[in-house]
Amino acid sequence: MKKIVVKVGTNVLSRDDGSLDMTTISHLVDQISSLKKQGIQIILVSSGAVGSGRSALKHISETNPVIRRQLFASVGQVKLMQRYSELFSQFGIFCGQVLATREDFRDRTHYLNMKNCLTALLRDEIIPIVNENDVISVSELMFTDNDELAGLIAGMVDAEMLVLLTNVDGIFTGSPDDPESKRIPEIRVSEKKSISVLPIKSSFGRGGMQTKYRIALKSARMGIRVVIANGKTTHILQNIVDLKPVGTVIMPETPVSGIKKWISTHNGTYKATITISEGAVSALNDRQTVKSLLPVGLTKIEGDFEKGDVLRIIGPSGEQIGVGVAQYSSEKALELLGQSGKKALIHYDYLVLEP
Repeated sequence: MKKIVVKVGTNVLSRDDGSLDMTTISHLVDQISSLKKQGIQIILVSSGAVGSGRSALKHISETNPVIRRQLFASVGQVKLMQRYSELFSQFGIFCGQVLATREDFRDRTHYLNMKNCLTALLRDEIIPIVNENDVISVSELMFTDNDELAGLIAGMVDAEMLVLLTNVDGIFTGSPDDPESKRIPEIRVSEKKSISVLPIKSSFGRGGMQTKYRIALKSARMGIRVVIANGKTTHILQNIVDLKPVGTVIMPETPVSGIKKWISTHNGTYKATITISEGAVSALNDRQTVKSLLPVGLTKIEGDFEKGDVLRIIGPSGEQIGVGVAQYSSEKALELLGQSGKKALIHYDYLVLEP
């Protein structure tokens, strides 16, 4: 492994009262510093800003929950970065802060600007520490949680591995608290329909195991090896890099192009929506062959678009099938609607299907 994105959740970084767990944070920094000396580039996606601010601002007068969260994040992000900076400096390592919102992934230029920034930080031996900009991220600007952000970053920088650190030992066959449950050591993308993940939410963060699993599948489809493991475990990162049997590993498929990775970041930011037939859904979901989306499979077009716009693809029941880049305008697509033997509306090279 030469490049790894490590996401550490709020439950890993926090004590039971919500305050920062400095012992765990220190051990995390020790591990990252050790891996860096081994020649591995690390991007850290760190939660904990809101929790850090909440523990500091115990007597604020603001009652609006959205504004309270913004206040906690504003103060907490400074405290969190100060801790990281102090700890990494003991190893002679600089760290740099990168705050992101969903808007940064919608526009191709913004996307490439962020990628260039992260690449420059890594090149100059600086640890990028990425977090959602909770001060301004509200409603539609918010990621599902930092798991989603970490998955997007991993695709952006062409990471070989994405590590999602939580407070359980991986994905289990049932509840992690049930002694009858067994940890699932490895999952392949093709087996996703046989895995049932319980909707267990974290106590401090917004995410849960279902979100982690969804992001893991999506990242594995992009060619990234994903490991979900317990961030409280001693030397967990070194054990993961050494490919020891810890956590749950989601094995990757063949890596995809950079443009497909960018297309996959579009979530709710589409120029238009197209509906396809059941036959087209079955054809696209047949992973044994490579297929583009042809006009013969189109049944409905909602919204106007031009060549190069990102489109949302849904099935006859309204379920999302994927996203892709239009090869021509909605005007031409309407002319060709339902016709066979015509040029693909979305070529396979610009098509990303749901995991």
